[in-house]
Amino acid sequence: MVSYKDLGLVNTREMFAKAVKGGYAIPAFNFNNMEQLQAIIIAAAETKSPVILQVSKGARNYANQTLLRYMAEGAVAYAKELGWERPQIVLHLDHGDSFELCKSCVDMGFSSVMIDGSALPYEENVALTKKVVEYAHKYDVTVEAELGVLAGVEDEVSAEESHYTKPEEVVDFVSKTGCDSLAISIGTSHGAYKFKPEQCTRDPKTGKLVPPPLAFDVLEGVEKQLPGFPIVLHGSSSVPQEYVDIINSNGGKLPDAVGIPEEQLRKAAKSAVCKINIDSDSRLAMTAAVRRVFNEKPGEFDPRKYLGPARDEMKKLYSEKIKNVLGSDGKAE
Repeated sequence: MVSYKDLGLVNTREMFAKAVKGGYAIPAFNFNNMEQLQAIIIAAAETKSPVILQVSKGARNYANQTLLRYMAEGAVAYAKELGWERPQIVLHLDHGDSFELCKSCVDMGFSSVMIDGSALPYEENVALTKKVVEYAHKYDVTVEAELGVLAGVEDEVSAEESHYTKPEEVVDFVSKTGCDSLAISIGTSHGAYKFKPEQCTRDPKTGKLVPPPLAFDVLEGVEKQLPGFPIVLHGSSSVPQEYVDIINSNGGKLPDAVGIPEEQLRKAAKSAVCKINIDSDSRLAMTAAVRRVFNEKPGEFDPRKYLGPARDEMKKLYSEKIKNVLGSDGKAE
C-alpha cells in the first residue's frame, strides 16, 4: 500500500471547495509520457496553479503503474525545484471502469480516482460508485463519478451519442454514492472530432466549422439541485485551429477537427464547474511540433530535437489554458 501523502500529493477536496467559491476551475491535464509531465509541472509551477495529473487506464498500462508512482513523486520534487514551495498536485485516474482498477490505483498512490459507470443502468452505476467511494475514503482518496454519457472516442472511452445529465437524478445519485465530485454531460465530447459537420454551421468567411453551444440550461439545473457541489466537465479541449493547420500542412490529415470554444469554457469555469479535462489539445500541440520538425529537418533522428520543441509547445498551451480559460493562476501560492 502506497499513501499518496507520502508522495507529496494532495486530494481534490480542498482545491475544489476553493474553486467553486472563487469562480475558477482546476486544470486536469492527461499525460502519457515524461515530456507531457514536464510541460504540465513547469506551467503549473510558473503560474502557481493547482493541477490534476490525469492518467487513463490506457495511459497507466502504457507508462507502467510503478513508474507512474515515482513520476508523480518526482513531479512534486521538480515543482519545488522550480520554486513552487507548496505544490498542489493531484494524481487522478481518469475514466476508471471497474472497482478493481480504482482499488489498484488507490493502493499505488493515486490521490483521486474516477469511477465511470455512466454507461450502466442507473442503479448499477449507483452501486458501483458507492463501492469505490467506500474503499477510497478509507484512505482519504477523493472520488469522481459520472452521470450522463459523452459522445466521442478517447482511449478506451467510446460512445456514438451523448446523453445529457438529468438534473432530477443528481441529488439522489450523490446522496446514495457519497462521491466527492460529479462529471456531467452538457454537450462536450471526447477526441479531436467533438461534433460531426452536420451538427455545426460554417463560418462564411473562413469556411471553418462552428460547433453548437453547450447546454448551459442543464448545468444550471444541476447547480440548482446541488448548490456548491463540485461539477466536472470532460471532453473540453478546444482543438486549436493553429495546431490543426500545422499538422495538416506538414503531412497530417485532420479534416474538420473541431472542439469546444474557449469562451464557453470560460463561462463554465465561473460556475460550479471546478475541474475541466483537457487531453486532445496537448496531443495536437505535441503532434504539430513533431511534424514540423520532421518536415523541416527530415534527417533529424535525435528524440530530444523533436520532443523538446513538443514539450515547449505543450507548456505554452497549458499556461494559456490556466491563465486565459480556467482562471486558476495564482490560486496555489
